[in-house]
Amino acid sequence: MTTANKTHKVTLIPGDGIGPEITEAMKSVIEASGVSIDWEVQQAGEAALEATGELLPESVLESIRRNKVALKGPLTTPIGHGFRSLNVTLRKELDLYTNIRPAQSFHGTGARYDGVDIVLFRENTEDLYAGIEFEKGSEGVRRIAEIVEEMGAGTIREDAGLSLKPISVFGTRRIMKAAMDYAVANGRKKVTIIHKANIMKHTDGLYLKVCREVAAEYAEIAPEIEVDDLIVDFACTRLVTNPERFDVLVCPNLFGDIVSDLCAGLVGGLGLAPGANIGDDCALFEPVHGSAPSYAGQNLSNPTALILSAVMMLRHLGEQCAAERVHKAIAEVIEEGKVITYDLMRMREGTTDGSSGTKEYAAAIVAKLQN
Repeated sequence: MTTANKTHKVTLIPGDGIGPEITEAMKSVIEASGVSIDWEVQQAGEAALEATGELLPESVLESIRRNKVALKGPLTTPIGHGFRSLNVTLRKELDLYTNIRPAQSFHGTGARYDGVDIVLFRENTEDLYAGIEFEKGSEGVRRIAEIVEEMGAGTIREDAGLSLKPISVFGTRRIMKAAMDYAVANGRKKVTIIHKANIMKHTDGLYLKVCREVAAEYAEIAPEIEVDDLIVDFACTRLVTNPERFDVLVCPNLFGDIVSDLCAGLVGGLGLAPGANIGDDCALFEPVHGSAPSYAGQNLSNPTALILSAVMMLRHLGEQCAAERVHKAIAEVIEEGKVITYDLMRMREGTTDGSSGTKEYAAAIVAKLQN
């Protein structure tokens, strides 16, 4: 059942590389779900650079701010001086401070683990991804090195590049509150704070302190939710040896990026890894994987991560029933294993023989929805 007579206006950024073809696959599935979406297509990345001379035209940001919801394929940031990550730029420009990355097992993938159901919350605007960097030999490095030495805090070599790691009370409170609110709303039992407070006492140490303070505020509201914390390196070991002990993770920016990829590996890889970026005003949904330009146009790529990102979008739009139907259809197609893409076939059977293309896989999901 979908929201009656409701058409949702959504900004759609097809992306680069495999982006356009997995986007078409996703659109066919969402259409079959019965939800009415008015897609406002915007170009960013390499396609926008060729057409407008800009990687991220202001029209893209205006569209997202106007529609409040966006879905995007993978974007390529050209390698070279002067190009900042487009994904990071979008998150910062729109203040999408909460990055949600679920890692959920699907039966029949052949992944090393079954029964994994982890949701990772990553702070999206601070930490080393804040983009406060100074090039080797720059005036910025020289001046900061002087201050560091004057304060007796150490020595920065003249040939060093420099990145700053800001972590604030404000940024930490809101990501921890987002994780706790999610746990309460979704009947989750445990929230684990990931950090490196034993070494970085004034950044990760502050992060851990504030997260614990927020957890204490929720103790009376939701006493059933256990909150603990783990140092990031030990957490990675425990994730690999005993992933079923984890439920909701909350991480600073850099660790969240790394640990979420590890979690994706537990359930079969980035091809199954969706993501959501949520702020107070806008929401942007995207797969975790990259644009894989060498596979572009070959009808080979796995669109599951983008379709699952669209499922997260449907839930955000209040289309809960449609979201569950699409998720169930994906699970059934993967479990049957008759029409799956090469990466899923290789993981399941150890060979790509008998695998299907992007379009055929999406059509199999559509067929489940239409039955």
